[in-house]
Amino acid sequence: MRVTYRILAYIIAANVAIQAAFMAYAIAGLGIWIDDGGVLDSAVIESDDAPFDEVIGFAVHAINGMFVMPALALILLIISFFAKIQRGVVYALILLGWVIVQIFLGIFGHEAAIFGLLHGLVAFAVYGTAFMAGYRAKKPTPEPAAGNAPF
Repeated sequence: MRVTYRILAYIIAANVAIQAAFMAYAIAGLGIWIDDGGVLDSAVIESDDAPFDEVIGFAVHAINGMFVMPALALILLIISFFAKIQRGVVYALILLGWVIVQIFLGIFGHEAAIFGLLHGLVAFAVYGTAFMAGYRAKKPTPEPAAGNAPF
């Protein structure tokens, strides 16, 4: 279970990079589309037609953030109870908390830009917590026997 915990924690950390990459892809496509004469207004947003190919990045970011990331964080928490990693449950709970904060910031980012800014910053907390959870799940080094202590 220790290896499963570690791999899943690193997958969550990598997923943060995937999230950023797809958002950058979508924003770059939007910028190119606008430079080419496209106009972004409510009619385009409410339309079912994709005005540019890179718009898929927004959908991937939303689906990944709303469904995949919370599922991974919840699975990590469940695994943490069986992995017997020192503070493993604590890291998994903190990570799940950051993911929940991310969801709300992503939703409310459409209401106030400051939430979008915080959404980007909290992504670093999600990444850092997931990476540290994976790093701390390394197989512990065996402690020397009491008779073999150097001092």
